[in-house]
Amino acid sequence: MRADNRLRFIDVMATSRTGGSVRKTDLGRFELTYRAEITSVYPLALNTNLYKVQIIDPEERKRFTFEPGQFIMLEIPGIGEAPFSISSSPVRHGDMELCIRTVGNLTGFLARMGRGTMVGIRGPFGKGFPVSRMTGHDVILVAGGLGLAPLRAPLEYVLENRSRFGNIYVIYGARTPDDLLFAYQYETWRKFDIDLRIIVEHPDETWQGPTGMITEALRDLCSGPGTCLRDSFAIVCGPPVMFKYVCGMLTESGIPMMNMYVSLERRMHCGMGKCCRCNVGSTYTCLEGPVFDYWSVMNLKEAI
Repeated sequence: MRADNRLRFIDVMATSRTGGSVRKTDLGRFELTYRAEITSVYPLALNTNLYKVQIIDPEERKRFTFEPGQFIMLEIPGIGEAPFSISSSPVRHGDMELCIRTVGNLTGFLARMGRGTMVGIRGPFGKGFPVSRMTGHDVILVAGGLGLAPLRAPLEYVLENRSRFGNIYVIYGARTPDDLLFAYQYETWRKFDIDLRIIVEHPDETWQGPTGMITEALRDLCSGPGTCLRDSFAIVCGPPVMFKYVCGMLTESGIPMMNMYVSLERRMHCGMGKCCRCNVGSTYTCLEGPVFDYWSVMNLKEAI
């Protein structure tokens, strides 16, 4: 008999009025955690690593599917769990890549671990980017800072289905050259006919590319000779403060707000809509997001 490689949470309890403890019965599949292993750790930038994680059971691995833009909950027993966007292609199923920056106890523990570390995976959660709807159109992918992590999944999907899309533009901005992520892939992306434009705010003596805010690189694209973006789609990931500026410029270029998608993945917490820390008004971004079209975001008070 095949062993069950899924861990079951035993700490999700609710206290009854009589003082006893009763098990919550409405968690469904969210209770199940797949046993997984970190198979490699690759440094991307200062305090930022790319973790390759593999679900251990081969059958579970085959059945694990996700959409670009969805996220998982990663658990380290005895340490805690946290949400992370999947940064790899959905074709790989249960072999996924997570771009993680060291900012707290769990990520600090991960940074000290290496290959062979056992973790738990729940998910995938949320709604992803509707990449199939973008087929046959030009696509603009805009990422600021760590926003390239969730943006890499739809980009990988586009690369694997390159003939099904029109022009692909990637606008990526970082604070310094040392903060650039996935630098080893830039030339490969360009070989797939990707118009990649990179800009940094604070250059060093080795930097030879454009300098400034990400909106400057986007402005160059929008105002370029012969550029018509009206029938394009856009995906924007990064600090929420950049959404209104980037999406505002895209709107001025003629792209409908319904054709722009942003990720509110920074609001993710429990993944189930139970902790209420992800909600914006009556909207639970864990469940209804993290991906929203920009029109919906504009109608969500305090979303950005």
